[in-house]
Amino acid sequence: MIYELPELPYSSDALAPIISRETIEYHYGKHERTYIDNLNRLIKDTEYEDMELEDIIRSASGPLFNNASQAWNHIFYFFSFSPDGNHEPEGHLKKAIEEQFGSVEDFKKEFEAAGVSVFGSGWVWLSKDKDGKLFITKASNAENPMTQGLTPLLTFDVWEHAYYIDYRNRRADALKELWKIVDWDIVASRYI
Repeated sequence: MIYELPELPYSSDALAPIISRETIEYHYGKHERTYIDNLNRLIKDTEYEDMELEDIIRSASGPLFNNASQAWNHIFYFFSFSPDGNHEPEGHLKKAIEEQFGSVEDFKKEFEAAGVSVFGSGWVWLSKDKDGKLFITKASNAENPMTQGLTPLLTFDVWEHAYYIDYRNRRADALKELWKIVDWDIVASRYI
């Protein structure tokens, strides 16, 4: 199996000014391409060669885990956005967020705070367990909640390359702006 960089469902300038064309071109076009190229090189002629990406993430370690997880994490991240995002969660997901965090606004504040508090590079995740309970988790480097038996619903990338071109060292500002492009329909479809 050879993994390929999927084409984004929007143009490279469609998320501007929240995420600029330059950031998309470097972050998705170059960083993500490197993770996928490394993944393909590392699985060649190994037991992982015909595995699904999620199974590699759950079973691999070291450089293979890092590249597999980063490839998956970035696709998941970029495919959570839409230039028409800017709406709120609805239905079962909204109800679960309100039950778990009090309100959508309280959830967003807690999610942003978790992302700001990640030391160094990593991710902040909204995930669910098998019973539908929601969790906000922080992750260093390439970590992914799938390795803890959780199902990811939404993630914000807090590696500096995700926001530095557009926001410099203002991680908190970058995280707050991302809500404007989250496609809550996509996030809700992951909650089912």
